[in-house]
Amino acid sequence: MSSTSVKILVPGNHLMVGLLGQRDELLRLVEEAFGGTQIRVRGNEIAIEGQDAERVGRLFDELVLLLQQGHLLDVANVGRTIDMVKADVRPSEVLTAEVLRSARGRTVRPKTAGQKRYADAIAENVITFAIGPAGTGKSYLAVALAVQALQAKQVERIILTRPAVEAGERLGFLPGDLMAKVDPYLRPLYDALYEMLTPEGAQRLMDTGRVEVAPLAFMRGRTLNASFIILDEAQNTSPEQMKMFLTRIGFGSKAVVTGDVTQIDVAGGRSGLVGLDRILAGIDGLRFVHLTHRDVVRHKIVQDIVNAYERVEG
Repeated sequence: MSSTSVKILVPGNHLMVGLLGQRDELLRLVEEAFGGTQIRVRGNEIAIEGQDAERVGRLFDELVLLLQQGHLLDVANVGRTIDMVKADVRPSEVLTAEVLRSARGRTVRPKTAGQKRYADAIAENVITFAIGPAGTGKSYLAVALAVQALQAKQVERIILTRPAVEAGERLGFLPGDLMAKVDPYLRPLYDALYEMLTPEGAQRLMDTGRVEVAPLAFMRGRTLNASFIILDEAQNTSPEQMKMFLTRIGFGSKAVVTGDVTQIDVAGGRSGLVGLDRILAGIDGLRFVHLTHRDVVRHKIVQDIVNAYERVEG
């Protein structure tokens, strides 16, 4: 591949600090990601030379667009932006797609190309399966899209469910009635819901039945119409439970099934999520989205941990 030269003229010196970072830390991140590419900065002109010059030029164009749209650049989101450009995805389209504006005024947006693909799949399909490691936003984005659908009156209620798998504890020894016993298993879904709606707003919707949070066992025998249903931690369903859940979905409903097949706690290891893509292959209105370590949006150490496990298990 021949070496090429590209020049980028940044529209305004005021954008340069945000683009390059304090002490040029973001510039160094780009240089490390595209080894062998020379980047020289003079005033508000960036000269790029090397085999990846055109791609690096597109990267700086995208970063400038993000700055102009009010995004603050840091090491984490520039790293994700680099990954997107390398995958020939436009970061400005991914990172500006608004999923929901929460009750606290925070805008929920996809942060990676995988998350954008996941959000689009939910919008376009009746059932979406999201499979990937911890920290990829599987449950969080699903709850955000469920709240958006409820607010837009596309559905009449949200149903959040997950299997209550005993992780070293027996449910019978826990205090309280059945809901009190399984409440700790449902807590991550409550947390996401509270962030979107505030605890008071979520409680009002639960009191009126427009939001239901319940263990998977409560779904048996029901037909769920006009609902946005999220089955979380689906790797801990049995094949029988998964079939039961998928056959509950009624008219006007949408379902999202999330799980991490590296964290199976179900007895005997018989997960209803493993191998399901082969069983359900070819069904219209159904989509599997696989997220990876590149979609981890928690602290960088979480991404490093996921990477380490993938190397050992790969």
